Amino acid sequence: MKLSVIGCGYLGAVHAASMTSLGHDVVGIDVDESKIASLRAGRAPFFEPGLSAILESGLASGRLAFSTDIAEAADADVHFIAVGTPQRRGAYAADLTYVDAAVAALVPMLRPGVLVVGKSTVPIGTAAGLADQIRETGAELAWNPEFLREGFAVQDTVTPDRLVYGVPEGESGVAARATLDRVYRDAVAAGTPVVVTDYATAELVKVAANAFLATKISFINAMAEISEVVGADVTHLADAIGHDARIGRRFLNAGVGFGGGCLPKDIRAFVARAEELGRGESVAFLTQVDAINRRRRDRVVELALAAVGGEPHRARVAVLGLAFKPDSDDVRDSPALDVAVRLHGLGVDVVATDPEAVPNARRLHPQLSFTAAPEDALQGADAVVLVTEWPEYRALDPVIVGGLVRNRTIIDGRNVLDPAAWRAAGWTYRGMGRP
Repeated sequence: MKLSVIGCGYLGAVHAASMTSLGHDVVGIDVDESKIASLRAGRAPFFEPGLSAILESGLASGRLAFSTDIAEAADADVHFIAVGTPQRRGAYAADLTYVDAAVAALVPMLRPGVLVVGKSTVPIGTAAGLADQIRETGAELAWNPEFLREGFAVQDTVTPDRLVYGVPEGESGVAARATLDRVYRDAVAAGTPVVVTDYATAELVKVAANAFLATKISFINAMAEISEVVGADVTHLADAIGHDARIGRRFLNAGVGFGGGCLPKDIRAFVARAEELGRGESVAFLTQVDAINRRRRDRVVELALAAVGGEPHRARVAVLGLAFKPDSDDVRDSPALDVAVRLHGLGVDVVATDPEAVPNARRLHPQLSFTAAPEDALQGADAVVLVTEWPEYRALDPVIVGGLVRNRTIIDGRNVLDPAAWRAAGWTYRGMGRP
């Protein structure tokens, strides 16, 4: 099929390249000229495992193209909207400027039989508001939310764990489903569960999933707060309750909390939309989920300050990690970068490192000191703070590292190190919710 993808950020670039790997002809559209130039040259503008390979393959095959001119998408059978919906400045609500602009640009070129597919995460009711504009052209709208995990985005696009189609009622909905089944032919043939529903439910699925995951993470972090008071070990607690099949162990890892471009802004936008609908009390608990998450960053800063004896102006602290999660260079609302910035603001001599995220972090906070080599960050440190659980940080040898630092004190902001091994090597180890 001929597809267009409007918006070539984290979602759109991966979607465009992945669709060509499934055999479709795809053009990716974005107004950012530097981003398009990079993609045309086969260079991913961000780090995502596996993306470069399918990007290069798609370009070499001739099935993938990128442009800043939306007219290049005019002959597509399906248009995917994959633009960002950031948090509105000065408010919790989502900013739909880019979604509205994408639809406005598409409408003049739409023709009967074409399908517009929303993939962006939007407030409930957005699709219904856009559908009338699109139907006036004879085209139709569907909403097909994404469930990508950064670091696994290519895999999640090519072999999704489920597909959700929000479609209109009647024959238009039947036709929309048939078109989406053709787009995702391989996944459908492999037996991937397909949920066909209405617009509002499709919109709600995405924000509900993110709200649930955020709640689970904040729940275990709330238990970490209690564990720190009573001397319990939250990792053992998580193991114990995680054996209950109704609860499960995934996302029960206490630490510095969640971040990135999805969970924080999506739960805030959900609260804002619920309040607009007169049902703010239904998701009021999400404000506490957000507050718990923010407090864990405070706790890491407190532990770091205590580690240097409360004298930040005389201390050098190595911060291991800047991305919000491993296998990504995304520093949007990153707990790791936030901790580094706060410590620097308190007068600490911070040296931060990350395998992929240093360039992005430097653009946002040039006042920090950065290095690509963890050994350089560790050299002469009075304390070490691990805040992104990259494999290379988890694999650090406490004996070898001990020869680099000035004081053997480590704050494990992700609870991924072996406390016994580090203490045996002469380190003072502090975890999150661990004795």
